[in-house]
Parts: sequence; C-alpha cells; structure tokens
Amino acid sequence: MDAMDLHRLDVFCKVVELKSFTKAAEAVFLSQPTISEHIRSLEESVGERLIDRLGREVLPTEAGKLLYSYARKILRLRDEAVQALDNYSGRLAGHLYIGASTIPGTYILPKYIGAFKKIHGETEITLNISNSRKVTENVLHGVTEFGLIGASWNEPTLTWTEFFSDELVLVVYPEHPFAKLAAVKPQQLEGEPMIFRERDSGTRRVTNEILEKHLDLSQLRIVAEMGSTEAVRQSIKAQIGISILSRLAVEDDLQHGTLKVVPLQGMRLTRPLFMVNRKNRPFSPICAAFVDFLNQGVNGNHG
Repeated sequence: MDAMDLHRLDVFCKVVELKSFTKAAEAVFLSQPTISEHIRSLEESVGERLIDRLGREVLPTEAGKLLYSYARKILRLRDEAVQALDNYSGRLAGHLYIGASTIPGTYILPKYIGAFKKIHGETEITLNISNSRKVTENVLHGVTEFGLIGASWNEPTLTWTEFFSDELVLVVYPEHPFAKLAAVKPQQLEGEPMIFRERDSGTRRVTNEILEKHLDLSQLRIVAEMGSTEAVRQSIKAQIGISILSRLAVEDDLQHGTLKVVPLQGMRLTRPLFMVNRKNRPFSPICAAFVDFLNQGVNGNHG
C-alpha cells in the first residue's frame, strides 16, 4: 500500500466519477496514458483489479467501489487539513463539494456560488446536481459535504434543516382549456394527461403527498415520467400534457407567456427545501463559511 499516494487516489476517484479515462485526463490536465499508468500502479499496489474496462463505460469493480469510498474520505481529510491551515493564516481557500436536486441546483445555488467566489476568489466549489435520493447518498458517503433537496425522510446518520421555501404550481400550455380558468378543482386533474418527474425526485414525492390528500392518485392519467425538470417543461410546451412544477423553473416562461400557471382550489402548494448533512460531523472551514453566506442571503431575502 506504500505506493497508494494521494495523487493516484485523486486520479482514481476522477476515473470512477467521470466513468472515463479520457474525461478524467482532461479534468486533471494529464494525458490518457498517464492516467492509465496511475490506475495500473494503484491496482498493483493493492493487489486487486479496481476498474472494469469492459463495455463503453469505465466502471469500478467491487474492490474499486470499496477503495473509492475510503479514497473520498482520505482526500476530503487532506482538503480539510489544507483549508484549516489556510483558515489559521486568515485565508479562505480550498475546494468545496456540494450536491443539490434540480430546483435548488439550477435556480437557487448558482447565484450564491458566484457571489461567494467574488468575495473568496481562492475557493473552488463543485456543484453536483442529481435527484434527491442520489444527493443524499453522496452526503452519506462523504462525496459531498452537504446537499440541498426538496424532500426529507428518516436517515439516522443525517441532519435535515429547512433552508428555503419553494412554491409548486400547476403549469399548462397557453392553449389548454385550464389556461382560461381562474382556478381548477383538484378533481379536474383526473383524466388529464399528466407529466411527472421520476419517482426519486423530491418534486414528485412532495407532489404525490399533496395530491393524495385531495384525490385518488390511481385516477391520474400519467402519460410521461421525466428525469429532469427541463424535460417536463419542454414536454408541456409540446402539449404532451400538464404538470406541477416549481414556480422557479417556469419563471421565464410565465414572463414570456409561453406557459401558464393555474391555481388549484383549496391546495397549499409550498414545500421546504432542506439542507442535508452528516450528523455530528463539523463542516470544513470553507463549507462553514459558505453555509453562513447562504444563511445571510436567505434571511436577507426573506425579511
């Protein structure tokens, strides 16, 4: 294990995360043969094959998955050590890895990341956007320090904190009969072609929880399930069906009249967005500073 240096572990993690030697080489500014040589040396030092090179995607073997989970922790500790020393000398620098589901990741976090980097130019922030379940898994396994997602569930080793508020709205295309109405009753959705996010999505989970209080979900006519909010938005424009989405996701369309929002009678369609992080695990200096920056922004925006 003596040859398992931090640089090789870094390269190995990049190969696993990007599922490609070529992309990993671009990410760390090395040639592809050099990347292959690092992986071969690492495999020699641990006495196990770590990467499965069969097929179009490069995937970790079972031994590779095991090493990856430890490698991420080792590299995170290295980053924290560097950050702590920088912090000690009054400098905030380093790399922060965070995760978010579609809505906070696309429509909320980018402006905060941009503003934070203007103040702390030596920091680097990597934002990974995925569905709520995957974001939570990454926090759990130490790949990211925290996540912002639109749903919560019981996970003993994690802490969930309400952070933002998101409004969900019924979205239709302008030619839809509902577009002319002041409001629709929840029961009127039955039989309407509906487009939903995939089942692991926070938007889907919360939408189901709200709707099942007002109608029988089995009566809904779901014509499509989409892996992204953008796909749902474009599908409504293509008149495939209607959907319930975050208002943040359709703000531009509402301004340009390309989509319409119709109130649903007697339904409160707001949901909290949660920060999820490891319980009893202090944030790194850069993460603590960014979370504090987010808190100030939220409190400033909401009074």
